[in-house]
This record gives sequence, structure tokens and C-alpha cells, in this order.
Amino acid sequence: MTTRCGDLTESAHVVRDAYEALAGVVRPLGDEESWLPTGCTGWAVRDLMFHLLADARRALVALHTPAAAPPDRDAVTYWTDWAPDPVGAAHGRRHNRVAASMFLDFGQLKEVCLETLAAAARAAGAAAADRPVGTQGHVLTAGDLMITLAVEATVHHLDLTVALPAAPGPAPAGLAAVRATLDGLLGRPVPIDWGDEHYARAATGRAPLTAAEQHALGADAARFPLFG
Repeated sequence: MTTRCGDLTESAHVVRDAYEALAGVVRPLGDEESWLPTGCTGWAVRDLMFHLLADARRALVALHTPAAAPPDRDAVTYWTDWAPDPVGAAHGRRHNRVAASMFLDFGQLKEVCLETLAAAARAAGAAAADRPVGTQGHVLTAGDLMITLAVEATVHHLDLTVALPAAPGPAPAGLAAVRATLDGLLGRPVPIDWGDEHYARAATGRAPLTAAEQHALGADAARFPLFG
């Protein structure tokens, strides 16, 4: 059953908008900007871009690999496997730094990333939203997969622009998908008047909770971050 993120029923449009917004940040970047820090600890812009490239490749594989089994995750429960993991994060930092460094010319990494994001968006537009597909050891409908892709792209869009203040922000549809996903994990609308971007950062551990925010969240404060 495809999860509906608020009024976001056309999941292919959500991931397309998220990827196009991300491409708008990546396209003008040069080698100097590629070494700037991001919101992911220890990752420079080029490291995060390699991770985004890998995720878009994963999207292409999943969207072209129908699963025989029924879905065991949806667009919200997919994230329950992604709890903060310091050891895994450290391994990921090393892997992405080494892999990204294989591109001696940053322009090559940028072009491959842009091409793959565009290809994944086209594949999403051609996929049947209710078709089961496999990814990360689970089965989701293609529509739910698309929402998870948009959520990851949007959160990392915020990470990518930490040291790029003039860069365009994430797509509104992507931010709405993030909010709906986080509310789904929390089990209720967040009881704090947070903007979409701050909610995304606070609920994924990128912004620490203040004492007032912890008080407003009550017992749910101990569940933050909702995913890492």
C-alpha cells in the first residue's frame, strides 16, 4: 500500500522536484566549492555528491528490478532501520572520501552525478507506483521508494548547502515529504512550530534540541533523532 505524504500522491513528481532542486545546487559548483564542509560530519561537498550519485544509482536499479515478494516497508517504516550508527557513519566517511577521490577532475564527478539524478527522475516517471521493488534488503512499492528517495535527497540538499549560503533551497514538495515522513515516525504532527528545514535538521540529529524543545516534545524527546 502506497503511503500518502499529506497531499503528495504523485510520488514521481516529488522525487523529480527534489532531484531537480538538488541539481540546481550541484550544477554551478567548481573545484574550490567541492572542498567546502557539509552538514554530514567529515564530508566535504564532493564526498556528499558521491553519496548522492550512489543513491541515484540505487534508485535506477530498484526501479528496474520488480520484486516477487509483497512490500514489507512503506515510505515511513523504511526509515526504522536507519538509526544513528557511529561505527557505520565512520565507515561511510572513509568509503565516500576514497571513492570520491577517484575522480581526479571534480567536473567529471559533477557531470556523472547530474546525469544519474536526471536518469533516476525519468525512471521514476515511467514506473508504476504500485509495483513492488527491492532495495536495501526490503520491498516497497515503487511509489513509496520514490518518496524515500525524495526525503534523502532533500535532507542531503540541506547538508550540501551548509557552506553555500547563496545556493537555492530544497523543493517545497521534498520538504513536505520530509515533514510527513517525520510526523509518521513520531506518530503525530510535531507539537512545535518548526519550519520545514529546522524540523528536518532537528529530527535527524543535525541540530541539537534546546531545553524548551525537549520540554515541548515531552517523552518523545528521547526518541530524537528519528533517523540518522
